[in-house]
Amino acid sequence: QVQLLESGGGLVQAGGSLRLSCAASERTFSSYAMGWFRQAPGKERDFVAGITGSGGRTYYADSVKGRFTISRDNAENTVYLQMNSLKPEDTAVYYCALDPDRWWEVERTAGSYDYWGQGTQVTVSS
Repeated sequence: QVQLLESGGGLVQAGGSLRLSCAASERTFSSYAMGWFRQAPGKERDFVAGITGSGGRTYYADSVKGRFTISRDNAENTVYLQMNSLKPEDTAVYYCALDPDRWWEVERTAGSYDYWGQGTQVTVSS
């Protein structure tokens, strides 16, 4: 059973930065694409960013492109989400997820990911 543990959330003012981390228990971590999703109260869980198993390709939602950066350290079984120029509309619970079926591409739908972390709250004040 794969376990994912997020950290790094918190309260930040608009324009500030946060870095989220997601540590995976899976030894073959580099074999899987990883994604970050977020869910605001009363809304669906939306794709934020994704990265292929090797880290060679990254994908972003239009709303975060140019502000967020996803990366991974396969030696440490960890994926990161660097969030800059944060806006109040970025406020949500952020989840990392592992796709056990593919490493060469990234799916943007939450249903493609079988393993999820517990989530970390990000709150951006105006």
